[in-house]
Amino acid sequence: MIYRLIIFWLLNFGALGIGSFFTGPGVSSDWYANLAKAPWTPPGWVFGAAWTTIMICFGIYLAYLWPQVENKKLLIALYVIQLMLNISWNPVFFHFQQVLLGLIVISALTALVGVFLFYYWPTLKLKSLLILPYFIWLLIATSLNGYVLLNN
Repeated sequence: MIYRLIIFWLLNFGALGIGSFFTGPGVSSDWYANLAKAPWTPPGWVFGAAWTTIMICFGIYLAYLWPQVENKKLLIALYVIQLMLNISWNPVFFHFQQVLLGLIVISALTALVGVFLFYYWPTLKLKSLLILPYFIWLLIATSLNGYVLLNN
């Protein structure tokens, strides 16, 4: 279990690091600072705390899920797509300033994490709650991205 956990944490936090790298000036840029943002946009420090918690929980979830899943190819495919969507949102939104495409990416990521939650629920039962913070955060993030799209 510990080896799986370490591998998934390395992959998850590695993806966050890559996504952050491609954010560039992102949050501190004039472009982002001048956007009309949703009134429920959390303060900046919440994002780091949330993503740290999410990736810790997601790593534990995956470490429990891996040995119980028969179709490993499907799980790997879903996980790799999740990584690609997660990594790609930052450059799409912040670097290329493509708010609509960012909304499409984050909506797809939200749907995919929902697939993890509901498809694998019979396998993990209550341990599936470990992915719930990820799903809830993505619902919030999707609404924030949607607000930016509609109000700018």
